[in-house]
Amino acid sequence: MNHLLSDRINSMATSQTLAMAALARDLKAQGKDVISLSLGEPDFNTPDFIKEAAKKAIDENYSTYSPVDGYAELKEAICRKFKRDNDLDYKPANIVVSTGAKQSLYNIAQVMLNEGDEVILPAPYWVSYFEIVKMAGGVPVEVPTSVESDFKITPGQLAKAITPKTKMVWYSSPCNPSGSVYTREELTALADVLANHPDIFVVSDEIYEHINFAGNFCSIASVPGMFDRTITVNGVAKAFAMTGWRIGYIGAPEFIAKACTKMQGQVTSGANSIAQRATITAVDADPSVLNDMVKAFKGRRDLVVGLINDIPGLKINVPDGAFYAFPDVSSFFGKTLRGKQIDNADDLAMYLLSEANVAAVTGDAFGNPDCIRFSYATSEDVLKEAFKRIKEALA
Repeated sequence: MNHLLSDRINSMATSQTLAMAALARDLKAQGKDVISLSLGEPDFNTPDFIKEAAKKAIDENYSTYSPVDGYAELKEAICRKFKRDNDLDYKPANIVVSTGAKQSLYNIAQVMLNEGDEVILPAPYWVSYFEIVKMAGGVPVEVPTSVESDFKITPGQLAKAITPKTKMVWYSSPCNPSGSVYTREELTALADVLANHPDIFVVSDEIYEHINFAGNFCSIASVPGMFDRTITVNGVAKAFAMTGWRIGYIGAPEFIAKACTKMQGQVTSGANSIAQRATITAVDADPSVLNDMVKAFKGRRDLVVGLINDIPGLKINVPDGAFYAFPDVSSFFGKTLRGKQIDNADDLAMYLLSEANVAAVTGDAFGNPDCIRFSYATSEDVLKEAFKRIKEALA
């Protein structure tokens, strides 16, 4: 019956991260002992002080429609967060609160892109960037990177990718899926290229900002000349283990913020009222409250990098943030493992699911077909068992 559906939906790819997570759940329901390293979700609970703020909001009857662009008190808190953590002087008029950072990205694409506008995506990129850009009529332009370059693009690559049709550059730092974190020096070098193209806007996805093992974090909007042409995207899902609360936000030039509010007013209107009130408490909290969680993720990062380096044929960078490992698995392409031909990362991901009962996501979904993404947002014991199985399956 697909012929009855729109061309838009028929041409859209399914999210591979969600698809693999669903497949893993189905296999578990059938009694298979599946370890899922596919979904990007912290395995921590939302901190109690945030839950208490939500309970208080319920008691105070925050149960009516919220303003389309977010409660004024939340927008003010987000401005304080941007100044404290990123040295960015946003005003409430620059802030739009949405139902998750994914909606923030969708809003941006819809209000900024016309048919045929090109969007540069350093690859690997988060799985939904490509389809969100396409839905808005934009043309994704992938710029490849590799494990040898720590999955970061160079100024030369950026300059070469720019054409008269280039409208935007979208990237994440820390990166999902590679865990790479751009330094201030690296972002300044990219900004120097963009200085010659003043009509190109940048989307800086900083949702993993606080899960950062490298030390200082840099928002490209803080680089001289970039504030008025950057849309900074963030949220509370990852750092505060609030994935289900569905609160994301942007800091952007006021004309873009107004346009996103206009778009959102016709789609979802304001985000969840209780979650917004709880988010005020979250973003006002000193980031040091996250230290224990970040320390745990760093320990897992070190463990996983060691386990991957112990598997012949896998190559990996040392991810400086987020909670993913993204090894290059191309040495297995063209080989036959236990009677199964491995031609690409898709084949290898399905092989690991069937032979090792470990779910991962093909790098092809992120624009890098030589790699596979593993999430290490689970316990060290589970990670040790998962990579023991993977090593045996690849031996």
